[in-house]
Amino acid sequence: MVRKPNIERLRRHWDKQAESYDRQMGLAERMLFDDTREWVCSQARGRTLEIAVGTGLNLPWYPAGVRLTGIDFSPAMLERARTRAATGHRRARLRLGDAEELDFPDASFDTVVCTFSLCAVPDERRAVTEMVRVLRPGGLLLLADHVVSTSAVLRAAQALLEVVTIRVGNEHFRRRPLAHVMAAGLEIERHSRFHRGMIERIRARKPAALDS
Repeated sequence: MVRKPNIERLRRHWDKQAESYDRQMGLAERMLFDDTREWVCSQARGRTLEIAVGTGLNLPWYPAGVRLTGIDFSPAMLERARTRAATGHRRARLRLGDAEELDFPDASFDTVVCTFSLCAVPDERRAVTEMVRVLRPGGLLLLADHVVSTSAVLRAAQALLEVVTIRVGNEHFRRRPLAHVMAAGLEIERHSRFHRGMIERIRARKPAALDS
């Protein structure tokens, strides 16, 4: 049983981060993420759900034909995403939501996307389970996140970072979403790790047998 942090405190934390979030992410984008946002979003098709859309950094990378819904539990983050969508002429339904309790029927989406956010979801296993539930049979799950490094030195540094980051914003550096995706029965089609294993990208497909 995962011990949940105070959700309202977390919401306030991320609301406060909204104004400076894009600047804070800038270094990581340049040094670690490479082309990951494009890699993930360019593969989306049809009805697409983005979990933890944040300030909308992924919005420019979606193909024109995607019918996008984005959720986040921070109202301030969502306001930034709405502004980005409007200025970029990107049609998207952006709404409050909880990754662990998605307010959508089973098999609602052709694609589900989540980038650099499962690290901060209190119960990432439950969030992955919900993503699989709302994904139609044959649909794609596209994930990217920073994960536990393959380097012992960097793993030690990540553990030290977590002493502060988990307490402040529930941000983990040593998770492996891949394990939950595999446990949920999805077929891994593409998988890669780079930058000493710290960045992981996953393309997985939901087989029809899961809903049979």
